[in-house]
Amino acid sequence: MAPPAKDDTHSSSTGKDEVRLIPSDEPQGGPGITVERSIIERSILIKNMLEDVGGGSVEEEIPIPNVNRAVLEKVIAWCTKHQDDPPSTGDEDNDSRRRTTDIDEWDQKFMQVDQEMLFEIILAANYLDIKALLDIGCKTVANMIKGKSPEDIRKTFNIQNDFTPEEEAQIRAENEWAEDR
Repeated sequence: MAPPAKDDTHSSSTGKDEVRLIPSDEPQGGPGITVERSIIERSILIKNMLEDVGGGSVEEEIPIPNVNRAVLEKVIAWCTKHQDDPPSTGDEDNDSRRRTTDIDEWDQKFMQVDQEMLFEIILAANYLDIKALLDIGCKTVANMIKGKSPEDIRKTFNIQNDFTPEEEAQIRAENEWAEDR
């Protein structure tokens, strides 16, 4: 897939309500990314911002200071795919939300990115308050560590072991109850 052009809009020419987002790596007044309001309102943060300014349209720029263009484009692609999904109710703290295997095929492919991009998507989903995308990102990371030893996890995420052998033995003893048997 070729990278989108600098002025890519992610929107149709149907005259629908649109909003222009300015990612962190573009100057205010820059080209930004124009997107249909109904798509980007998957973000509770942006939805609330638009409500606070009394509607919002393409004339208004919404700066997204913590998300660069590449990550914002990925987030918009996810929001576009999921625009017709029912909105999050907030009381979905049930078993299905906790299960790491409940990731549909499209989302699994979507999350097949390098680790840096994966973590940037998770941070953006958290910042933009897109609970479903945050859940999928976290489930993806959980699946990456499921069934691995601490050493394998360190290798996967390039984590330096800074515990002494004594500290590590103490931690293992204190958390022995949590290991699968």
